[in-house]
This record gives sequence, C-alpha cells and structure tokens, in this order.
Amino acid sequence: MIASLLSSRRWALLPALLATTGALAQAPVDPIKLGKPDPLDFKAESFKGDSAAAAVVLCDYGVTRFRLNGTSFQFETDRVTRVKILKKAGYDAATVLVPLYHRNNSEERLSGLRGTTYNMVAGQLQKTKLDISKTFVEDRTANLRVRKFTLPDVREGAVIEYAYTVTSDFLVNLQDWTFQGPYPVRWSEYRAAIPEYFDYKMLMQGYVPLAVSTREEGGGQYTVHTAGGFAEGGGSFRGGSGREAASNDVLTGRVTNYRWAMKDVPVMRDEPYMTTTDDYVARIDFELAGTHMPGQAYQAVLDTWEKINTDLLDDNDFGQQFGRGGFLKEQVQGLAAKYPDPTQRAAAVRQIILAAVRYNGTNRYATDGNLRKAYDAHSGSSADVNLLLIAALRQAGLTAHPVLLSTRAHGRVNQSFPLLTKFNYVVALVPLADGKDLLVDATDPDLPCGTLPERCLSQTGRLIMPQASASRWVDLSPSQRHVHFQQVQLALDAQGGLAGKVHEEYAGYAGANARGELAKLGEKKYLAEIGRQHTAWAVPQAAVAKHETTEAPFALDYSFTQPADDNATAGTLYLSPLREFGSSQNPFRHEDRQYPVDFGAPQEEMLLVALTLPDGYELAETPKNAIIDLPDGGGRYLFNVATIGSTVNFTSRLALRKPVYSAAEYTHLREFYRLMLEKQAEKLVIKKKA
Repeated sequence: MIASLLSSRRWALLPALLATTGALAQAPVDPIKLGKPDPLDFKAESFKGDSAAAAVVLCDYGVTRFRLNGTSFQFETDRVTRVKILKKAGYDAATVLVPLYHRNNSEERLSGLRGTTYNMVAGQLQKTKLDISKTFVEDRTANLRVRKFTLPDVREGAVIEYAYTVTSDFLVNLQDWTFQGPYPVRWSEYRAAIPEYFDYKMLMQGYVPLAVSTREEGGGQYTVHTAGGFAEGGGSFRGGSGREAASNDVLTGRVTNYRWAMKDVPVMRDEPYMTTTDDYVARIDFELAGTHMPGQAYQAVLDTWEKINTDLLDDNDFGQQFGRGGFLKEQVQGLAAKYPDPTQRAAAVRQIILAAVRYNGTNRYATDGNLRKAYDAHSGSSADVNLLLIAALRQAGLTAHPVLLSTRAHGRVNQSFPLLTKFNYVVALVPLADGKDLLVDATDPDLPCGTLPERCLSQTGRLIMPQASASRWVDLSPSQRHVHFQQVQLALDAQGGLAGKVHEEYAGYAGANARGELAKLGEKKYLAEIGRQHTAWAVPQAAVAKHETTEAPFALDYSFTQPADDNATAGTLYLSPLREFGSSQNPFRHEDRQYPVDFGAPQEEMLLVALTLPDGYELAETPKNAIIDLPDGGGRYLFNVATIGSTVNFTSRLALRKPVYSAAEYTHLREFYRLMLEKQAEKLVIKKKA
C-alpha cells in the first residue's frame, strides 16, 4: 500500500492573510500526465529487470504550494501515482490509504480524487474508472483518520493511476515525502514552493542518492487581507510608506522552489536484525522552525530540548505525577536503612513495583490519567509502571530522574529535531556516586535491575532534569549480552543411531527471552517445543533446571534419541554433530545491505559436544581446527576438535562483540557467517577399524 506519513503536530492558524500567485512559475515539466499511460507500460519486455517484483511504481509525483484561505495560510499537496501490476501478489498496490489529520474542529481535506485502471485486452486498451462513492474513511487514532480506496478491475499486467489533493491548515509539518516502499520505484519526485515567511527544517534520510536536488529563488505576488494587521507576535504589518496595511494591498515576496527526485529506487527490504524500516527508508521530513511575517520579528515555532524539558515537568500527566506518590511511602519505608547502597535499594524498590503493577504491553512516555489509578488496577502502560517507579525511588530517598526514549520498533530520535512525538517510552535514571548512571525499568520481571529491555536498546535517550539546562543525552548501550551455552553428550551406535543428553543455559537477554517464553507457554508446552524443533528426535525426558532468579542463567536439561538411517552404508557412518544444535541458514541472504545490522546487544554462543564412537570405529579423517575473525576485533568464531580414545570433543564458539555493525561491515559479517555455518555442517566420516 502506498501512503504518505503525517506528523501529529499542529500549527495555530495565522491571522495574517497572504495569497501567493505564480509560486511555481517556470517549473520543469511534470514527469507524469494523468490519463496518458506510456504504451511501453503494457509490454512485458519493459519489465524484465523487475521480474522478481509483484508491482512497480512507474511514477510517484507530488507538489506542495501555499495559498490563502479566508484569513489564514494553508497548503495544498497534489499527488499523482502510476503503478504497474506484475503479479497477483501486487494487487495490494491498488489499495491506497491517505492519512488525514484533524484536531480542534480543523481537519485535512481530500479533494479531486480520481483514478483509472488500464488493462490491455486482445490488443485493445480498456479503462475502468474509480467509483468515488466506494471510498470510505477509517478512524485510526483520536487525531488521525485515513481515506481508503481501491482501484477496480485489477489484473496481472494492469496499469493503475490515481490523483488527489490534500489541503491542510496544519503548517508545522509539510507533507513528508517517502521515495521508497514495498515495490521498486522507477521515478519519485516531490516539489515544494515555500514562501519566505516560513522557515522549515528539512531532513533527508535513507541510502538512495538523489537524482535531482534543486533550489531556485522565485517571486510571487501576495494579496494582504487584514483587519488590524498581524496581531499575533505583537507587531502589525506596515506598507512601504509606513501606513497600516489595508485590505487587498499587494506586496512582492520571495518563494523558494525546491525539487527532489530519485530514480530506480530499490525495494525497502525488511531484513534480519533491523530496528524498523522507518529508520532507513528514503524520505524527506519537514518541521516548521519559525515564521518571519511582514512587520514582525522572527518567531520560533520549533521547540528546544530545554523547552520540552520544562513543559514535561509542568505536565499533569508527567512531571506533576512525581509529587503525588505519597501512597507509596509506606511500602518503601525502611529501605534506606536496610539498603544503604543505592543500587541495592533501587533493586528493592523495583521489586515492589514489579509486584504491584504489571506492564500491559502499551508503550507511552506519559501516564493516561493518574498513577494511583494504574496502581489500584495492578496494570498499566510503560509510562504508568516507570513513572510509578520514579515516584517510589524518590519516596525511598533516592535521586531519580526520567529518561525519554524511543523503542526500537518505534524508530530512532534525531537529536537535531526537538520533537516530543518521536518518543514513546520512559525509564528511570539513578545517578551513582562514581559518576555512572543506573538505568532502571520495571516492566520486565525476567531482567535484573539495571538492565533495560531489548526494546529500549535504541542507542540514546533524553534525560529530563529539574533544571532544563542540565538535561542531556544518555547512552543506552546494553549492560548485558545475549548468551547461549550448550553442553552435549552423544553416543553413536554401529547402525548410526544416536542417544544424547543436553544441558543448556541462557544468560543475559537470552535468559530473559527464555523466561518470557516459559511464562507464556507454561512448562509443559515449552518443553514440548524441543521435540517439534527436531522432528527426527524422540525426547523421553526434559526439565527446566533453573529459572526462578534473574541473577543466574536459565537452565534446561533433556535427553533424546534419534533412530539410525535406513540408508546407511554398512561399515561407514556419516554424521554432522553440530548441525542439530545451531542455525543451518545464514540470516544474511542478500549480497549487499545499505543499512546497519543491529543485534541490540553483543552475542555469544558456545557449543561443547562430546561424541562417543561405537566400538571398533574411528574417524576416517579428523576435521581441521579453524579460527575466523571479523576485521577490527568485531568478532571471532572458534572451531576445535580433540580426540581422546573413542571420544571426539568439539568446541564451537561464536562471539560478536558489537551490538551494531555498519553497512560497510556487512560483507565481512555475511562471509563470517557463511564460513562458520560451513564449518558446523562438515560431515564426519566414521569407519570400522581395519
């Protein structure tokens, strides 16, 4: 589905009235004409290079211009899109969602909607028009609804096109433009004509280069309709003669014409070990930094981090809640004497909150109501839980401050754009005497105190302080690793059957994940999953050995048997003893990658296998030991084999020392995994002794 993203912020309508004319004068030729598809778009040979795609966006074109509406500015965005449907899997491209923001009796409006589906049937071009009456509206949030429509008569080989205009009074954000999506894009272009009265910050992101990027200064005539000048901001507009501006005065102003375009944009792939595709998709975002209207001084509109800090502390759903935690005093009374060490006391307070309020899976940075309500309900959002935690830490005599962050699935925060809407989570920070920060979260009982959940490992957060000037960025580097240890004892019989005992330990984030899965499934179903993962095994016995405390690894013990292969050659046995205990596929399938590999936390896997050979058998050839290193100490894989009597001991150890690997390191990481998996898959040839 092709849809543009819209910020949830709003700019109050200006009482000053300006109308622009000729803002896009001498603009370059439009890249698409509605109703005139190219005959080549219906020939199969035109899409040989896109044969793997389900659909191709032939052209996506948008233009934004400002205009006058009564007594205030608004902007209009025209969009024209043409798509080629190549396969049935591409039919989704014919369903379009247009987001429309609304607030305080003002709303964005969609107009001029039209669309056509073109099918080539027996050499004749058939056209099917979009029935406007069959579009409908869905409310998504309190301030966001979408207009939804589907192009009719879509078949394989069809070309669809549609156009519409969105008119908006919300000037804080121009329509963001996304160049990249789920289908390859032949040409995507966006133009914006911005009057000199508006100062927008522009942020280009993604890894696709621009084919066109131009900025040209132009002029336009502005008709001023005013009843008393520009009241907002404390100034009024005066004409060149110094008189008060009258209705229908005309002045000349500058207009900056921007044009951005991308060509042959690849599909935005959702690949392993990503945060969210929104962090990497090619797009341009806009944010109103300020206005400089005629006769007025420059007025800043974009918040500063210091202002956000101050506003949050004054907010009833955030900072004002900390002083209302008196109902927690009795619960934390005595902890200061019992735990003079701040780290131990913070852990004790966290346990009280974990026992009192369960995280319901909703992520917010501010409470929705009041903390006492969530406390009494024994359930709440991440904000309810962690703002309660901060209040309780303060009641226990600890200094504690909130840290705002954006979860990995929500997207990264740009430190150059002070936007509160980019955050969706809050945790507690307790400063320690050694100058270090103790970050505390009370949403996950499967993690120890001082370890943030994996969803919070988004690199940086914003500390909110009583003095706004003391607010700062906080490093969210992981304090734990993802650790998996396996110790296996295998016995091979002369027919090729196996019997084994396995001891597994999960520590750090792997331990938290295992405990969470156990809590979700229950022990019986959790243990049954072992057999489902290995279809050739029979698992007569399995037990969870340790899982109660987060300070120790989660431990699991089980035994299994695997019958002999009926096709085994007499006197010769083949076995890959490591393959059953690790991944068999390289997670990095593509030859290249344009964005980082983000594991969240360093990875460590160790596998020890002791294989006892049947009497009278020996290895025909001992596998070679190997050490594989990533450049610059980024990681290592070690493979070692040692034979003692009839037992062959294998050691397989993987260590990825960095939580994030850059796109430039991807080729090395992919090859590293290929060599490791190749080594783990090596077959042993076991023969009868001569």
